[in-house]
Amino acid sequence: MNDLNLQLHMRQCIQKVATGPDYSKDLSFEEARDAMRAILTDDIDPVQTAILFIALRMKRETDEENRGILQALIDTSEHATASVDELVDISDPYDGYARGVPASPFLPAVLAALGVNAVSHGLEVVGPKFGATHHRVLKAAGLNVGLSVTEAAAQIERIGWAYVDQQQFAPALNNLMSLRQRMVKRQVLNTVESLLGPVRAKHKTHFMCGYVHKAYPPIYASLARQAGFDTAMFVRGVEGGTIPSLQQQGKLFYYHDLGELAQRDVSPGDVNIEATSRAIPLPDDLPEVQISDTISLPVDGDALAAVSAQLGVAALSGERGMMYDSMVYAGSIVLTHLECFESMNEAANAVRQVLDNGAALDVFQAAQQA
Repeated sequence: MNDLNLQLHMRQCIQKVATGPDYSKDLSFEEARDAMRAILTDDIDPVQTAILFIALRMKRETDEENRGILQALIDTSEHATASVDELVDISDPYDGYARGVPASPFLPAVLAALGVNAVSHGLEVVGPKFGATHHRVLKAAGLNVGLSVTEAAAQIERIGWAYVDQQQFAPALNNLMSLRQRMVKRQVLNTVESLLGPVRAKHKTHFMCGYVHKAYPPIYASLARQAGFDTAMFVRGVEGGTIPSLQQQGKLFYYHDLGELAQRDVSPGDVNIEATSRAIPLPDDLPEVQISDTISLPVDGDALAAVSAQLGVAALSGERGMMYDSMVYAGSIVLTHLECFESMNEAANAVRQVLDNGAALDVFQAAQQA
């Protein structure tokens, strides 16, 4: 489309979705895809972009709309294929953590120590939470968080895991960050951006993400199939992340071979974990932070990331505690889903072994030295 046609298409889409509760209509897959492509060209008025996103949210996005927007993002982002047979794509909330100390940034290194290739991805900081992200935690731990997708693929081939940032694999999407923060509330991009799969394996790529609200597993499953993930895991995790509560039974939804969604319960008791809280508690001395004249947060995301980095490296060194247990629990879920072990307890024992013998720390430090 030329610029005039792009603007006309956007106007038509807004007219369909933003005409009130009685008359708004849904967009087709193609309409949503083309609208998102238009937005990514930077030729669309940001006010119109915000109106479209808010209108979609207010009427609630359909599966066709979600998949169309995802496809536009996939089509306009960069991808690389690592020369490995299989790969686990670990996708935590891009706005990070603010109510507990995150452990998931270290999960890819733990899996790599067990021979399971893994990649994670995200952003440095984004609202509405402005929390401690994988980017922030890994940077605080001394890693290069600016790898290109080809460099990330090469690192996976070399040491089994990598992190790649949205600024590298989807710069046009990343350019919308200022607008998204001015919009304040979540919109469709928060749902779909974590499914772009910037690095894939030669044969099978597996997807893992978290959720909070019970409506989301079918939504994520449809999007994961659209993105071409061979298998997927959706964990009801703390703060929407990939690690369930360490105190109570949780739910895992999953599919294999692009098949139907299934569900099973998981429990920390399955892997002999007993904890005093759902997740790793925040230290009492974390400072507050002022994001802007209008946004202040009770927890400084960078300070929290530094705490996570310190505790994470200690757990990779075999230090027992809730950070260690979090890695054991999440690792056992992945390994059981991939059918590397018959039971979660067997998988958990394998994770404990690589934490206790230093193998996981060696793999993590290999990325520090890269």
